Amino acid sequence: MEFFHSVPRFRFMAQRRTCYIVSALLVVGSLGAEAFHGLNLAVDFTGGVVVEAAYSGPADLDRTREALRSAGYGDVAVQSFGSSRDVLVRLPPLGASESAGTVTQKISTALKTIDAGVQIRRTEVVGPQVGKELVVKGVTAMAVTVLLILVYIAFRFRWKFGVGAVLATLHDPFVVVGVFAITGMTFDLSVLAAVLAVIGYSINETVVVFDRVRELFPIMRKSAPIEVFDRAINETLSRTVITKLATLIVVVALYGFGGEALKGFGLALIVGILAVTYSSMYVASGVALDLGSSHRDLMPAERRAPVDDLP
Repeated sequence: MEFFHSVPRFRFMAQRRTCYIVSALLVVGSLGAEAFHGLNLAVDFTGGVVVEAAYSGPADLDRTREALRSAGYGDVAVQSFGSSRDVLVRLPPLGASESAGTVTQKISTALKTIDAGVQIRRTEVVGPQVGKELVVKGVTAMAVTVLLILVYIAFRFRWKFGVGAVLATLHDPFVVVGVFAITGMTFDLSVLAAVLAVIGYSINETVVVFDRVRELFPIMRKSAPIEVFDRAINETLSRTVITKLATLIVVVALYGFGGEALKGFGLALIVGILAVTYSSMYVASGVALDLGSSHRDLMPAERRAPVDDLP
C-alpha cells in the first residue's frame, strides 16, 4: 500500500542545515524551560498525597486553597482536573503522626465548608523515598537505552550512522520534555513511559531510512551521497506517512477522550511522533551525510592476502 502514486522527489537534504538551527533552538529552548520553569512532577516522583475531589457545581479554586490553608495545609497545590467540577489537591509527604485516612477526612471537612455536596473520589499516597527511587530508575532507563542504541547502530551500520542516530534519539525526548516544562502539565510515570516509547520510535524510524540508504548505495554508486539520502527518504516516505497517521489517530483519541489520567501520555506521544518523523529525516540522515558517509563505509574491509617469504 502506497500513500503516493509514485516516488516523490523532495530535496530533504538541501534543507538540513536550516533544520540543524531549528533543532538547536528546540533543544536549547527545552533545556531553558526545564531550567527556569522546571517540570511539574507528579507525586510518583516527589512523594506526597494526591486527593481528587468533585464539587456539585463549578469549583472555585481560590476558595478551595483558602479553605485548605485554614485547615493547616499551607503548602498545597490545587488545580482543575477533568471537568469544571473536579479538582486535584496535592500535598507534601505525610508527617509521622498523620495517616491517609486522617488527611482525607480533614480535607473533606475543609472542602465541605465551600460545598456540602463535595465528594472525595480518590486519595493516593507516595513516600518521598519511593519518588526518589523512581527518578533514579527513570534516568537510568533512558541512559541505558541510548547507550544500547549507539552500540546497535555502530555494529549494524558504521559509526557515522551511529552518531546521527544517537543525536536524533536524544533530540526527540528533549523536545517532548520541553513541551511539558513549558505547558506545566503534570509529568508522571505514564509520561515517562511515553518518552521511552518515543526513543524506541525514533531508532526504529532511523533504522528504516538507514536500511534503505544501505540498499541504494551499491545501486547508485555514480550518484552523489546527498542524492542517495534524498532517494532513500523519498522511497520510505509513504510508509512513514501511513504509519504515523495511523498512530496519531489513536494517540489523539487518547488525548481527547481518554480522560485526565491519559492526557499527558497522549500529548507526549503526539509531540514525540512529530519529532521522530522530523529528526529521522533531517537530524539522523543529515548528520550521517555531513560526516561523509558514502558507499565505501558500507563495503567490507579489504583483506590482504598473506605474502610468502621469498628466498
